[in-house]
Amino acid sequence: MELKADLVIVGAGMVGSALALALEHSGLDILVVDGGPLTVAPFEPQAPFEPRVSALSAATQRILERLGAWSGICARRASPYVEMRVWDGSGTGSIHFSAASVHATTLGHIVENRVVQDALLERLHASDLQLVGGARLEQLRHSGDDWLLGLSDGRQLRTPLLVAADGANSAVRRLAGCATREWDYLHHAIVTSVRCAEPHRRTAWQRFTDDGPLAFLPLCRGDDLHWCSIVWSVTPDEAARLMALDDEAFRDALGRAFEYRLGVVEAVDPRLCIPLRQRHAKRYVEPGLALIGDAAHTIHPLAGQGVNLGFLDAAVLAEVLLHALERGERLAELRVLSRFERRRMPHNLAMMAAMEGFERLFQADPLPLRWLRNSGLNCIDALPEAKALFVRQALGLSGDLPQLARV
Repeated sequence: MELKADLVIVGAGMVGSALALALEHSGLDILVVDGGPLTVAPFEPQAPFEPRVSALSAATQRILERLGAWSGICARRASPYVEMRVWDGSGTGSIHFSAASVHATTLGHIVENRVVQDALLERLHASDLQLVGGARLEQLRHSGDDWLLGLSDGRQLRTPLLVAADGANSAVRRLAGCATREWDYLHHAIVTSVRCAEPHRRTAWQRFTDDGPLAFLPLCRGDDLHWCSIVWSVTPDEAARLMALDDEAFRDALGRAFEYRLGVVEAVDPRLCIPLRQRHAKRYVEPGLALIGDAAHTIHPLAGQGVNLGFLDAAVLAEVLLHALERGERLAELRVLSRFERRRMPHNLAMMAAMEGFERLFQADPLPLRWLRNSGLNCIDALPEAKALFVRQALGLSGDLPQLARV
């Protein structure tokens, strides 16, 4: 059986779902396909935290509000944070950011990825968009003006415009032969949730250790402010050692690495270990094809910006397509899709370069570089206006924002 659509989005994750919802009232015949079942699991408020979380910026919150998904997130579980404290574990440098410095109520929200996903899926199921779940993309070829997709359940799809939102290991990107630049950070990230003796005070904490950055991100379960999501970046050998520890030994090692800023670590959930690679597509677009989110770029989790970049990709691509529709242009034309690439690629590359620079600076051992980074942190911390620029950038209050993300 062959299904036809004006637009096929492969990947119903956070970014793909956001794009579909942003185009919900466009008049386009849209089909969203995903290898997963596209079911929404019942939410239990006291359930353990999912290990994978995102630090959603204010710009992302605005996008989700306008897509009708933010209320579903808040009905489940979201943890606002109002401050951030960063320090160098090998020196004396530190910096403190606060929402109050730019007259904002929060710096962002720490939200489990599953919570964001389910809130978006609820909206998808309530829409008139076509959804195909449980079917992986296995074949892809270009025929005339259309893309022909072969799914694992035997169905065939035909569309003039295909969007890859299927993550870092994108099948669309691979089958379409899109070139990428990739490099290994030679680090792994250990992620889990922990309960600390002291409350986190709605503060995101980050310590740069000799092995890599360690983040404690605030989580809320009801009125309990003692839980944090951790992202611990270490070398592969150290990751293997830490993953082999029993819970008690891991809690002790984690507490020492964090300098017991929130007291002892009292409890730890199951751990995941994720190899860290950076990847960037050389082009985001081809005729009739666009890559968004992790299918186009993956970034070091240093500042939790990856998913925010993806949501901005979705919002900008939707805006470009809607404007082209108004002008009667053919959406699949490269000159139309290139407008999306021109707006998003410089921003994404700048963020990736900044995160790469931070990561390399804090891994540097030479004494002059250690002095430079500690002096730099302390210098910026003493300049309120300089810190406010960082905060506005993190909140998404500046730059070329799509309409969905604007105040």
